[in-house]
Amino acid sequence: MTDKIDIAPVSGKRDLDAFIDLSYRLNANDPNWVPPLRADMVELLTPGRNPFHDHARVQYFLARRAGRVVGRISAHIDELALAQPAEQGMGPGTGNWGLMEAEDEAVMHALIGAAENWLREQGMTRVVAPLSMSIWEEPGLLTMGHDHPPMIMMGHHNAAYQGWVESAGGYQVAKKLYTYDLDHVREGFPELVNRIVAMGERNPRIRIRRVNKADFENEAQIIIRILNEAWSKNWGFVPFTEREKSYAGKKLKPIILEGTNMIAELDGEPVAFMMSLPDINTRLIHMGGKLYPFNWVKLLWWLRNPKCENFRVPLMGVVTRLQNSRMASQLAFMMIEYIRRSAAGDYGARRAEVGWILEDNQGMVAIADAINSKPNREYTIWSKSL
Repeated sequence: MTDKIDIAPVSGKRDLDAFIDLSYRLNANDPNWVPPLRADMVELLTPGRNPFHDHARVQYFLARRAGRVVGRISAHIDELALAQPAEQGMGPGTGNWGLMEAEDEAVMHALIGAAENWLREQGMTRVVAPLSMSIWEEPGLLTMGHDHPPMIMMGHHNAAYQGWVESAGGYQVAKKLYTYDLDHVREGFPELVNRIVAMGERNPRIRIRRVNKADFENEAQIIIRILNEAWSKNWGFVPFTEREKSYAGKKLKPIILEGTNMIAELDGEPVAFMMSLPDINTRLIHMGGKLYPFNWVKLLWWLRNPKCENFRVPLMGVVTRLQNSRMASQLAFMMIEYIRRSAAGDYGARRAEVGWILEDNQGMVAIADAINSKPNREYTIWSKSL
């Protein structure tokens, strides 16, 4: 076999199929890798189906040795990210790469080089990576926590990839993201948290209500409006477009369980939310990325009468004027306690995962500490001048 590595842009359906198929082959022997549904991967990568492409320039690359596919990578530029302040991580001249898979270090380096060259040709002067593909999808490379499967909508990567990225040259850590493991969902939270929740329940200004799944499209609009405001100053933030709001609502509705998502109102106004999702990965890990011919029946049956031991809390937000206040913390503790009660009582939850959380988000880290959760997965994002 020749050592020559050929890198070429993805062109046509056959190449796109090869791009998608590679991850299943390279990760087949990792018991903790969760095969994504192949239909979801096609949707993610296809303009017109994934609204990310409405405001992004994207190029996929395949690496081959002697005609055999041995690696892949995406290079992309989010026009909305370019418009963000540079001090928040993105900003003018910043492109990204992601979705990388490689058989070995030489292939990884060649792929990263191809992505960097494409970004330079597009006028970019800096890269922040990996993002697969938006900050709202699967940001970062797993650098701690390879010994257990990821929960829903979190990535899992070959442990060797960290060293291969670091040896590519010029990459500096830009940010670390953490998920926090909560293994005592049924037992409840410490007494201090219980007292804070009880105080909030006596406050007539506060109302914690369940998200109404029957009106989920409108509820999703409320949630994303709060999210766009709450996260607007966060590192890496990119706002949701109107089309992305609708898309997210339709994608999430089938896995939204009654009673496990909350909106907090203050004086009748929605001011905070907390989202919780059942860990559907416990089902997907056995499906090999395929719904047909029979897996869709199993999944549909489970969604109609779900019992789920694992939940993930991926998102929480509070309007800007309340951030860093006692009220914000109180609302957060109330929402997570109400979610805990429903998840444990109605669906049999035993464990939850909170995050991702930025390493320097002191408010969320403090909340995670207060409920006695511990970091269990770390994702790293690097940056480099081009």
